[in-house]
Amino acid sequence: MPVLATLARVYVDDLDAALPTFVQLTGEEPRLRFAYRDLELASVGGYLLLAGSEEALAPYRGTHATTIVESVDQVLDLAERHGGKILDGPNDVPTGRNLTVRHPGGATIEYVQFHESARSVFA
Repeated sequence: MPVLATLARVYVDDLDAALPTFVQLTGEEPRLRFAYRDLELASVGGYLLLAGSEEALAPYRGTHATTIVESVDQVLDLAERHGGKILDGPNDVPTGRNLTVRHPGGATIEYVQFHESARSVFA
């Protein structure tokens, strides 16, 4: 089950204010920028910036990273075989499908299987 990329999550209150710093830090422009529920998200370099109010961000703060994978179904199978707890999903999201898993030991990771068009930004 190939991992295509892992993004560090950064929670911010204003995406437009935060992006210039991360663009300069990484030397890259945002690869993706989209809205999801009450959040605005952008990926730049190895970061996934999530912006919103404290209330909107609260359900997501416990997730440690976002990992882009070939198959959410394979992650679901692996999690079930190794005692992981499915916290959310699988869901359809703007970029494809996602799944959030709390693994044994306590790591909570969001896994995303991109639609083909979104996947090309990480090729």
